[in-house]
Amino acid sequence: MRPATLVLVAALSLPSPLHAQTAQDRARAAAAAARSKSADSDALLGNYVTPGLAGQPITTVDTKKSFTPNLACKKSATLLELLAQPSATGDIGTLSISRDSDLDGSFDEALTVPVPTSGICANGIISCAPGSWDACRFFRWDASASGSLKLSQVELTDLAGCYCVNNSCGSNLVWGNMASILKDLGGGVVGALTTADPRIGIAQASIDGPLIRYTGAQTTSCTAQPQIGATAYKANPGTMAGDAFGTARTSSIFQALVASSTGTGTSQVRRSCAITRQITQEEMTAEMIIDRVAGGYATYAANPSSRTFVMGSPSDNSLSGGSCTLIDFHMTLRVKDAARLQQVLLTRFGGDDWAQIRIDGELVGSGPEVWTGSGFPPAKCEKKSAFYVDPNLDLTSRLTQGDHDIWLRVAVADGGEAYAAIEAKVDAGCKTSEQLVDSCSGYAANDACRLDDEDVDGVITYRNGVKTGLTPLPQTRLIGTGACATTISRAFFERQRSYACTVDSGAVPKPDLSRGTYIIDHSTETLLADRVTNADGSHSLTTRNFSLPVSGSVNACEPICKTRKAQVNIAAAPDGVTGSRQSDPMGWDYHYHACQENGVCPAGEGEELVQGCGCIDDFPEAVVMMQTVHLGGADMVCTSAVR
Repeated sequence: MRPATLVLVAALSLPSPLHAQTAQDRARAAAAAARSKSADSDALLGNYVTPGLAGQPITTVDTKKSFTPNLACKKSATLLELLAQPSATGDIGTLSISRDSDLDGSFDEALTVPVPTSGICANGIISCAPGSWDACRFFRWDASASGSLKLSQVELTDLAGCYCVNNSCGSNLVWGNMASILKDLGGGVVGALTTADPRIGIAQASIDGPLIRYTGAQTTSCTAQPQIGATAYKANPGTMAGDAFGTARTSSIFQALVASSTGTGTSQVRRSCAITRQITQEEMTAEMIIDRVAGGYATYAANPSSRTFVMGSPSDNSLSGGSCTLIDFHMTLRVKDAARLQQVLLTRFGGDDWAQIRIDGELVGSGPEVWTGSGFPPAKCEKKSAFYVDPNLDLTSRLTQGDHDIWLRVAVADGGEAYAAIEAKVDAGCKTSEQLVDSCSGYAANDACRLDDEDVDGVITYRNGVKTGLTPLPQTRLIGTGACATTISRAFFERQRSYACTVDSGAVPKPDLSRGTYIIDHSTETLLADRVTNADGSHSLTTRNFSLPVSGSVNACEPICKTRKAQVNIAAAPDGVTGSRQSDPMGWDYHYHACQENGVCPAGEGEELVQGCGCIDDFPEAVVMMQTVHLGGADMVCTSAVR
C-alpha cells in the first residue's frame, strides 16, 4: 500500500499546468492573455506602440519571448512640451510650447502664444477680451514651410470642436479640467506637425500638473525630406501604380495567384458609361406645326399663333365654264405636330355658281343648295350670282398627324369664281423635349459587374465600390436661348459611372464544385450527406451521423454600466457661447464603462451611476437622437437676413 500511496501523492503534487486542459480552457487562457495586452487603447499604447517607437523590448502575448524592434531611425525622450497656466480672468494667460524638431534630445524651438487663450478648439484656439467673449479672434495651429509651429488667424468656421474656458462661461474651468484641456491643446499642435511631416510618430503623452509631454520618434525614413518612402505617394500618387506593378512582378505570392486557375481563368476590367439627361428647348413657329405644302394660292398670318390657308380663284369671273363645267382645286396641308394644333376652322367658302368642299374625300360643305354627289349639281347650273358662307366648321379632329387633301369643286355655268379659307390656331410657344440616354443599363443588369465609382453632377456618390453617403441636391440649369431660354430643375442631369466587371477568359476550366454543393444542400445539423464520383463516372451517395462539439457557455454580452456627469455647456459657435443662449446652461455628459470582473462599475471622478452593470441596450434611444438631429437639420435654412 505504501508505494501506491506515494505515487498518488506525487501525482496530486504536480503543478496545475501539467494536468490535462480542455480546448476551451486553453482558448480562455489565451484570450485572457491577449486581452491583458490589448484590451483597450492604454494597453495597446503601453505594450506595443510606446516601446515600438521608443526602441524598447516588446514581449509576446504569453510573455515567454521578447524582442526589441527598430521602427524609427530617430527617437527623442521628449518631442514636445506644452505648458498652460490660467490667469485671474480664467483665460490661459501663459501658453508656451517647446519642441525638439530634429529629435536630438534637446529643445531647439520655442513658441509662446502672444494672446490670451479664451477658447480651445480641436485644431486651434480662440482669443477674446480677457474674461469675456467679446472682440474674439480665431487662430489655427499650422506649420510653416520650414516645419516650425505657428498660429494662423482664420474664421471660426475653419475651426472645429470649440469651447469656452474663461470666466464668461464659468469659474475655474481651466484648473478644474486641466488634463482634458492639455490633451485638447496638445492634440491640435501634434495634428498640425504630423500633417506637415508624416514621418513624425507620437509614442506617448504624460501630464504633470499644467504641463503635458509628448514622447515621439521619426518613422519611415532618416533623411531631411519627408516626401520619401511610403510618404512619397502623398506628394505623387501617380507613382503608386508603377511601383505596385514592379512589386507584383517580383512577388512569388502574387505570381502564384496569377498562375492559379482563378487567376488565369478570370480577369477584371473597368467599364465606363454615363446616364445623361438630354433636354432641348426649341422655338416653335406655326409652320413647324401645320403648313401648306401643295396647292392653294396664299397663306396669311394674322399673328404668330394663327395661319389662314386660302385656295381657289377668287377674282370675279376668273373661271370660264361654258354651259356647265366642273372645276377642281386641291390644297395639301401637312400637320407636323398635332399635339400643338389647337383648332382648325373652315371659316369661309363659296363660288359662282355652285361649290362643294371635301376633307380627305369626305364632304363637309356645299352650296348654294345641298350638293352631295360627285357629278353635276342637282339643279340648274346657272345661278346668276355668287354665294359665300361662313360656317366656322371645326375640322380639328379630322386633321391628324400627316398630310391632308383639301378639295374645292365648283360648277361654273358661264363665268364664275371659287374661294375657300381654312384658319389654324396653334401653340407656337417653345417646345421642350427630354430623354435619358442610358449607356449603363447593360452593365447594371450584368451580374458579373458591380458599380465601382459614380459621379452625379460633380458629387461622388460611390468610391471604390463603397457608397460615400453623399446625395446630390436637385440641379437647376438654363436651357435654350433667346425667347425660349428657361430654367429647368431635375434630380440629376448626368451620372458618370465606372463598373468593375469580371471576365471569364475560359483558359482554364472552372473547378468542379458540385460535390460541395451537394453536401451543403443535403446535409442537416445531425446528418452529413456526401456524393463521391467513381472512376467510371458514376456517383456514390453516402450519409452518416454528424454533430458539432458542445460549445461552452458564454456571457450574453459584455457587462457595461452607464454614468453621468454634470457639465456646463461651454461650446463655442459663430453667434457666441452656446450656453449663454440657453435658459439653463447646465447639462449632463453620459459615459459608458466596461464593468470589472467583480461586477463593479469603474465610474470616473464626479460621475454618478445611472444604470448598473448589465446588458444595456440604448440603441433605440440613439436612433431617436440621430433622427431628431437629422430632421432638425432638414428644417434649418441658412440665410443672411435677420429673423
